[in-house]
Amino acid sequence: MKLSIPQDDRNSILGELGLHNKAFQDIYPGDRPDRQPVHTVYGGADLFSAQSAEKMGKIALRTLTSNAANFVELAQAIELEGHDKLPTDKSSQETLQSKMDGMSAADRKKEDGWLAYTVYNKIISKLEVEAMEDFRIDFEDGFGNRSWDEEDATAVKAAQETAKGMEQNSLPPFIGIRIKPFTEDLKERGARTLDIYLSTLSELTGGKLPNNFVVMLPKVTIPQQIEALVKLFEVIEANTQIPSGALKMEMMVETTQSVINKDGTNPLRSFYLASQGRMIATAFGTYDYTASCSITAKYQDMGHAVCDFAHHFMKVALGHTGLWIADGATNVMPIGPHRGDSLTAEQLAENKAVIHRNWKKAFDHTRYSLWKGMYQGWDLNPAQFPMRYAAVYSFFLESYDDAAERLKAFVERAARATLTSDVFDDAATGQGLLNYFLRGLNCGALTEEEALATGLSIDEFRTRSFLKILEGRRKLN
Repeated sequence: MKLSIPQDDRNSILGELGLHNKAFQDIYPGDRPDRQPVHTVYGGADLFSAQSAEKMGKIALRTLTSNAANFVELAQAIELEGHDKLPTDKSSQETLQSKMDGMSAADRKKEDGWLAYTVYNKIISKLEVEAMEDFRIDFEDGFGNRSWDEEDATAVKAAQETAKGMEQNSLPPFIGIRIKPFTEDLKERGARTLDIYLSTLSELTGGKLPNNFVVMLPKVTIPQQIEALVKLFEVIEANTQIPSGALKMEMMVETTQSVINKDGTNPLRSFYLASQGRMIATAFGTYDYTASCSITAKYQDMGHAVCDFAHHFMKVALGHTGLWIADGATNVMPIGPHRGDSLTAEQLAENKAVIHRNWKKAFDHTRYSLWKGMYQGWDLNPAQFPMRYAAVYSFFLESYDDAAERLKAFVERAARATLTSDVFDDAATGQGLLNYFLRGLNCGALTEEEALATGLSIDEFRTRSFLKILEGRRKLN
């Protein structure tokens, strides 16, 4: 076999290339395998309490059971896959419910109503155990512009309630605050609220933050706004018991200038770099962004083409950096027009019709986001929670069989392949398949038993790393 490249030349050329490859890998480490919440709930800071998550969970569960008494009614309201094969009369629905209840999981999966039955019951379980995954104590749109004295007092109270929630273990798994933007007219107010809330919280908890705590900075348009927030973090950490580097942030993309700046380039990566490693997520603001595109209120919707444009720019600019990307919210609430305890049958029917119609809209919006690879969004009202989980659970369950088979085959094939410099060439593909199951397990869409069908063990799933799974299996062999 004849070779023309001397060993020294090959080592020199490939060694130099290796430096650049490793630099690229540092910039784009891939999707972060940590648990990402499927939604963030925004609620006015003046309404927040240590019991907010529990209260909203009860409202969400009551909304579901009051307006979809069984899995058939839910499936038909949101047109879940297979809904057209399910009975419409109440007696037949009850008979089907009893039949499905008495079947094994394997036999149930052969029935037309399997998906609807499974999704409905998983939603019930989720709302009973962990209805809310993430919450933002909102000092921006959800709170509005009030007197400084009122916002000062609210910041103190919100910190006190946060500390109480930490003590009572009643906070959701993820939580944070949204301050006012660092625009010229609101920067002082945003910084002051941040200072009051964090200083009060630190004093009450000895510098301990809630699990997965984050500060949301809205309406970011220039990197200097993020640089200012990072500097404020550093000063707060230096003057409180909050550990250095503990404060994390996320930003909102809400204006056209956040997508294309004055130089005609995409500034999102410069925003990320300005955070000096403190940014963990980016969220899209549907209604401010569509308004900035001169879309009239009637058409300001998550499905608008201008949102698709921004979403794709966000994913291209920030993809594989480890940042989470979240979509916006559906602003049409599933709440009936009639209130009170003495409603007529006609009024109750009208309420249910409105709720079902708006459930369908939220369900479709969330499924569209998932189709685009955006696994997190906003919810503005607990009545939206059931549809968040209906969309997420149906999305994962519909593609479960194919994903399980693919991951099992991929791991077996990859374990036989050769690692080059400890980096498997198709690790990104394998991690993507693994992330499907991690996301499904985290939100309750999939059970451990369903995950084990991939041939992976629970301990292997807990590594959250496809590469570590391969390395572990290689050592065993």
